[in-house]
Amino acid sequence: MSKIIVSEFLSLDGIMEDPGGAEKSKYGGWSFLSWSMDAGKYKFDELFAAGALLLGRITYEGFAKAWPSMSDKNGFADRMNNLPKYVVSGSLENPLWNNTTVINGDLVDKILELKSKSEHDILVFGSAQLVNSLYELGLIDEFRLMVHPVILGTGKRLFIEDCGLHRLKLVQVSRFEAGIVLLTYLHSGA
Repeated sequence: MSKIIVSEFLSLDGIMEDPGGAEKSKYGGWSFLSWSMDAGKYKFDELFAAGALLLGRITYEGFAKAWPSMSDKNGFADRMNNLPKYVVSGSLENPLWNNTTVINGDLVDKILELKSKSEHDILVFGSAQLVNSLYELGLIDEFRLMVHPVILGTGKRLFIEDCGLHRLKLVQVSRFEAGIVLLTYLHSGA
């Protein structure tokens, strides 16, 4: 059975909003302030090890607008465009980005079915509302949090207020050249 892996860019104060700048928020693009080649290689390897993307509607729509027109010599854009994509949405009806399936209805049953059918792990990027729903339902197996050395002071946080107490087990800490720290946690079940 595959794992659901949440992979996020976070500021030191827990903000996950607009790391790439596409949303045009006050500090959009903040992740580029501390980007490095080794961080890029990590994200490349992570994407190529995955078997699918699981996204919320808002993140999906942003990605679907940007990625189909992108290309690069290493194949990252091709991988993003060709991976199976699953979008959790009650309102998205006609997804245009190739290899996209809309998931609606009972989230627990649908995610467990998806995990049982997938040979490789499933990555969740962005998608704060989806992450909080999956978290509340105990469906996240692993968190990979790339904490950037920046404090934003404002913006959307990864975890909503009053999301409840859940214990996690730290299994790996990695540091990248420009000061990003990767914290990898497993759901401890306690």
